[in-house]
Amino acid sequence: QVQLVESGGDLVQAGGSLRLSCAASGDTYCISNSYLSWYRQAPGKEREWVAGISDGSSTNYKDSVKGRFTISRDNAKKMMYLQMNSLEPEDTAVYYCKLACSVIVNIEGAERHLEVWGQGTLVSVSS
Repeated sequence: QVQLVESGGDLVQAGGSLRLSCAASGDTYCISNSYLSWYRQAPGKEREWVAGISDGSSTNYKDSVKGRFTISRDNAKKMMYLQMNSLEPEDTAVYYCKLACSVIVNIEGAERHLEVWGQGTLVSVSS
C-alpha cells in the first residue's frame, strides 16, 4: 500500500553537508496524514531515531543532531527530506525513513496502524 525509497547517501568529509530524500508511493491519504521519521544504524549499534515530522509539520530531533539536521516534508510531492550540516564521523550510519499512519478499514470505522520502512541509504563521514 505504501513504499518508501531513500536516496542521497554518500561519502563526505567532516564538516560537510548532505541532503537525504525519502520518496513515498501508494496510499495518498495515509502518506499525507502520517508521522514521518528518520532513523539510523551505525555499524555494530542498535537502530536509533534521529528526527520526526508530523502531518502538520511539527518537528522533533534527537539531541545530538539539534541545530545541525533539519527534517522537512512535501506532501504534494510525497517526499521527505533530511538536511544534514556540520556532519561528524559519529553520524556515519545507514539512514532509514519510516512512515506511520492509521487507515480506516471498514464502514464501522475500525482502524489499522501501518508502519513502513525504506531500504536505507549509507552516509559515511570521514575525519
